Amino acid sequence: QVLPVEFGGGSVQAGGSLSLSCLYPPYIHERYRGWFRQAPGKEREGVAVIGLGDGSDLYAESVKGRFTIARDNSKNMVYLHMSSLKPEDTGKYYCAVGEALSLGERYYSDWGQGTQVSVSP
Repeated sequence: QVLPVEFGGGSVQAGGSLSLSCLYPPYIHERYRGWFRQAPGKEREGVAVIGLGDGSDLYAESVKGRFTIARDNSKNMVYLHMSSLKPEDTGKYYCAVGEALSLGERYYSDWGQGTQVSVSP
């Protein structure tokens, strides 16, 4: 089974920007791609999701206006552009393949290994 692969994590100071990329396997039936994150000691939470068809998207309240999700269907890529980063954005970010425009994990099947994002004060 081929799983999504995330790229682009790193360390940044508060107020800075960082972009993540996700390469997902082609020929997957599910038409949604989501970004999730998990901070140390906390449960994983949905951050943003995008539909591959019409590009409809959904964001967690905590990232609205700061994060932008985008896709390039020709490259099987999904991106998460993050700006005005805060220390509370620190965590491991995962890309996942899903069947609904939802931030609920139950709608997602294939998960990447994650990439670490650290935001210092």
